[in-house]
Amino acid sequence: MIIGIDNLKKRYKKEWVLKGINIKVEAPQIIALVGPNGSGKTTLLNCMTHLLDFNEGTVELIGKKHTDPSIFKEVSYLQDNRILYGNLTGFDHLKFICSVQKIPDVNIKKVAERVGMYEYLKKRVRNYSLGMKQHLLLAMSIINEPKLLLLDEPLTGLDPTSAITMRNILLELYQEGTTILLSSHNLDEIDRLTNTIYFMKDGSILKESLLKLNTKQYIATLNNVDKAKSVLESGSIRYINFQHNQLSFMETDMTLQTFIRIMNENEIVIIDIDKRKVGAEQRYQELFEGVESM
Repeated sequence: MIIGIDNLKKRYKKEWVLKGINIKVEAPQIIALVGPNGSGKTTLLNCMTHLLDFNEGTVELIGKKHTDPSIFKEVSYLQDNRILYGNLTGFDHLKFICSVQKIPDVNIKKVAERVGMYEYLKKRVRNYSLGMKQHLLLAMSIINEPKLLLLDEPLTGLDPTSAITMRNILLELYQEGTTILLSSHNLDEIDRLTNTIYFMKDGSILKESLLKLNTKQYIATLNNVDKAKSVLESGSIRYINFQHNQLSFMETDMTLQTFIRIMNENEIVIIDIDKRKVGAEQRYQELFEGVESM
């Protein structure tokens, strides 16, 4: 068992943040953890890695209890950059990990080149940009070649080029047999990495495979979107209104041919139609409509 979480519950004072989380992962895969700020994503990762105690439940990682220190020879957790020391260099951080885990120093150059930070490896971290710090955090988390990699917002502060590099590295690690659980708000990148998503809502997890939805979303630009809405509502046909002159609908609610026919019958001009794949962003909007992030 790579990840085995059973009925995990965590509360702060009287508020339950995690209300019985269950996760079972038995084969390598990439899993996204998605939810608004304050939904408990970081709390869950901290509980999994024994940085936080929890009230009820059990956690096993790589077949061992999460309290067993030896798991960190095979498990890595990329946290935010507050764990970094400004007066130390990137090399210092990686050297410390190598000394603790008895990893050959030659791995430092290897991992620095892999994440694209070799040029500034010897600079002090206080002089790093946000993106450079993310590169260092990633290097620190993969230098031990983990079987399980937990990532908390790994794409924060990355420019498009760095985000592509990060994505490719994660996909390579998965191909090499690493299981990856990442928390991220970058839903577009999630769509490129995985179809398996754990949505966190109200302290619980809803697991979904976007592949199972197997549908399309159409966004139509119209000359009279208000009339179109009225016509569709009279026929009890679902739609999603995004902008003042655009109306969106799912293929499962109405075929494109049906939509075009209805618009023509009601003399509504279709200016343009854009077809999109249903992804993490669309599902997020459906699940968390009206939910405010903390």
